[in-house]
Amino acid sequence: MRSDLNQKIYVAGHRGMVGSAIVRNLRAEGCSNIITKTHAELDLTNQLAVKTFFEQEKPNQVYLAAAKVGGIYANNTFPAEFIYQNLMMEANVIHQAFEAGVKKLLFLGSSCIYPKLAPQPMAENALLTGTLESTNEPYAIAKIAGIKLCESYNRQYGQSHGIDYRSVMPTNLYGPGDNYHPENSHVIPALIRRFHEAKVANAPEVLIWGTGTPKREFLYVDDMAAASVFVMELSKDIYGQHTQPMQSHINVGYGDDVTIAQLASAVAKATGYQGKIGFDSSKPDGAPRKWMDSGRLNRLGWQAKVDLESGLKEAYADFLATHSNA
Repeated sequence: MRSDLNQKIYVAGHRGMVGSAIVRNLRAEGCSNIITKTHAELDLTNQLAVKTFFEQEKPNQVYLAAAKVGGIYANNTFPAEFIYQNLMMEANVIHQAFEAGVKKLLFLGSSCIYPKLAPQPMAENALLTGTLESTNEPYAIAKIAGIKLCESYNRQYGQSHGIDYRSVMPTNLYGPGDNYHPENSHVIPALIRRFHEAKVANAPEVLIWGTGTPKREFLYVDDMAAASVFVMELSKDIYGQHTQPMQSHINVGYGDDVTIAQLASAVAKATGYQGKIGFDSSKPDGAPRKWMDSGRLNRLGWQAKVDLESGLKEAYADFLATHSNA
């Protein structure tokens, strides 16, 4: 699929779960000229530092997977940090990539860009049709701005400078490199930690918040990386046939969802916990369903490969490898 294995590719955010998976995917394909910088080496919110980096390195492609991310508590507590840092990273990287003559860039967004009450499954055309979820609105606004930055540079400079900047929107991701922090992790890593600790402690029951009835979609992170590379490598004509200049982003989902109760049972099985699973219906459920419409990507010829059971086994193995004292 790749046209040039020696081209210089910059992966921003290579230490994150998605960025590290993209690096794995590119290396597996034989790409040898991958540039990475830690936050200590390059602060993407620093305009001059980013400008200098692009002037010196002049990459051929950029995967923009760097972001300030967190759960509901972090988003609610630090909204200024979430909107400022994400806006600055996107604006600096996308603009300086353009200034340095980078022709191809892929921006990674988030499913939270869609309205709180978007019809299910959430299609690309739901963007900007309603009110966002209030708890992570600043983060969502920044991600929407990233999509619109890519689209705006394409519209103004696509023909004159030959640039082709694209965006992909993943559903809930999990897998190697996830954050297993007890307070601010997402649902799968949080459940992996809880069921593991319950198994070690011989706890008779694990209590899950809510009724267990809400449905969520989950995508293994290496599938997300494969989809990202797939979308980046599509010809400009093919990409253009399946998108519009002002609605150019592409959803990336697994294609199916599960209830929280089904998820809890699957995590219990993956971790080897054999006790009871209970549900505290006095706690909030959240939205009844969040499911991405991945039809556009499927029609382009891409489909997720890793099922939930297989993915959870890999995720638990990663947890054990990175939390040996857990």
